[in-house]
Amino acid sequence: MAGYGWISFTTDYGTFDGFVAACHGSIARVAPDVRVIDVTHHVPPADVSRGAAVLAQTAPYLPASVHLAVVDPGVGTARRGVVLTTPNGLLVGPDNGLLIWAAVALGGITAAHELDNEDWRLGDVARTFHGRDVFAPAAARLAAGAAPAEAGPAIDPATLIRLPDPVVTIGDGWIEAEVLTVDRFGNVQLAAEASALSGLGSELLVNGNVRARRGTTFADVNVGELLVFPDSADRVAIAVNNGRAVVLLSVVPGDTVRITAR
Repeated sequence: MAGYGWISFTTDYGTFDGFVAACHGSIARVAPDVRVIDVTHHVPPADVSRGAAVLAQTAPYLPASVHLAVVDPGVGTARRGVVLTTPNGLLVGPDNGLLIWAAVALGGITAAHELDNEDWRLGDVARTFHGRDVFAPAAARLAAGAAPAEAGPAIDPATLIRLPDPVVTIGDGWIEAEVLTVDRFGNVQLAAEASALSGLGSELLVNGNVRARRGTTFADVNVGELLVFPDSADRVAIAVNNGRAVVLLSVVPGDTVRITAR
């Protein structure tokens, strides 16, 4: 196989410790010429859903890559490590739902393999740091041209762990949707696709009593006003011009938000 010139890297490790650097080191020891794109290392600790959403919304805009993702509260348990093949890249990480949404965004899973080739590991494996000792060297080998089948036995994609589908309900003049993510600006992204806004007018209510307007960019409302708009991932999102919608609405990921016409 020709391999890949890039590895994308997504974790909840943060950047105050040496965890990310150690994983970069594992990659460089195996495939020193492969370049790494750090998607984020600030997924909230153990928040698999948030990591899955960030990866799925980013991966399609990256060059063809091996996508290494580690948000792994089950590290050291019987959960599997996996390699997923898609038409537009490979994904490496724990079998806990983290990779599935990105695999769909990259064209769907065409093959899956369990990652259990001990020869691919770098030295002794720490039970609490599979990112460094298992996943990073595997991603490097794949980027360097190893075939996914070398990682371990094929597995039925139907047996992969999947996250629950986010709640989305659309009615006549209203949307109810789960909060999928909240970004650093306090913008609230819902699970509903932006097309759901087509049945609503320009004047809206959020959660029954908060006035909002529909628009396409933050300046479509006055400073401090609430905006409902299609975001860059083509989802319904809520923002406050020069403010934080998450504070105004007092929501967290997993909550349900209702938007109605007024």
